[in-house]
Amino acid sequence: MAILGIDEVGRGPLAGPLVVGAVILPESRPEWVDELKDSKKLSVKKREVLNELIVKECATGLGFVFVDELDRIGISAALRKATSLAVKSVQELHRPFSQIVIDGKVNFLAGTALEKYVSTAPKADALIKEVSAASIIAKVARDRYMYELSAKYPEYGFESHVGYGTAKHLVAIRELGICPEHRKSFEPIKSMIGFDGPTRNVVKNTTVIGQKGEQVVVNYLEKNGHRIVSQNFKTKFCEIDIVSVLNDKIYFTEVKYRKSDFRGGGFEAVDFKKQKKMQFAAESFLKFKKEFSEFSPLLAAAEVTGEDFCVKDWFCLD
Repeated sequence: MAILGIDEVGRGPLAGPLVVGAVILPESRPEWVDELKDSKKLSVKKREVLNELIVKECATGLGFVFVDELDRIGISAALRKATSLAVKSVQELHRPFSQIVIDGKVNFLAGTALEKYVSTAPKADALIKEVSAASIIAKVARDRYMYELSAKYPEYGFESHVGYGTAKHLVAIRELGICPEHRKSFEPIKSMIGFDGPTRNVVKNTTVIGQKGEQVVVNYLEKNGHRIVSQNFKTKFCEIDIVSVLNDKIYFTEVKYRKSDFRGGGFEAVDFKKQKKMQFAAESFLKFKKEFSEFSPLLAAAEVTGEDFCVKDWFCLD
């Protein structure tokens, strides 16, 4: 009976998903199997070639846990979930196996019906071909995700460090703050932003309300001819809720929500100090988004009120 090899990629980065690969090799054991080794020991080109062969000729599965969920449940639970997802994908192909080998010392299937089939082995990705194959497909899948992410957030250099805490990446985080793909529960980001864990109801509810208010303003701006070019652009000192373009001007909008007008509107929170932070964030945005360098930057504020989330006002602060 066959071995199901399992390996993970992305346990330690500061950004991007955790990915687990699972592979059963063909019974015929084609010649290219001898070329399998720890994905970190292969060139990018060789990984891509082997990945295509593995995906085409083997029973494979991938399990992704993305940043928001990883921050919410923690890395240990994320490893268990990603492993279960990868194994489930292989099981759906109805390829029998008699043993599961997981790289490392931890059985991420402990407590499941498959626990009794699992062996753990440090360096298994270098010693057992099935685990080597799992490490390759997980690495290629995650790298591709990060390369695509680099087009969305080019200022962070994801195409080179794929989310790991390199010196270049840390400098970008300190200068720009974080983007939505950064792991808020990982140091040094956790300390920088004062992350308290989104499982607390007050944090969760505030986030949901804020996102709903921002989306209402996005719809309002688009209806009035704006093109949205970014949302939730973060620097160390400030986050710009919405960046939009209209004609030859680029607007940096702060969104404020109030359930009612009983205690006044939300604009009083956009004081001079807040505007200075917004200005810094706007300058950082334009520094790295060269395509907007010819646009005239303007700070703006939007107020959303009521349980039905209506845009009460939007205007320039300059």
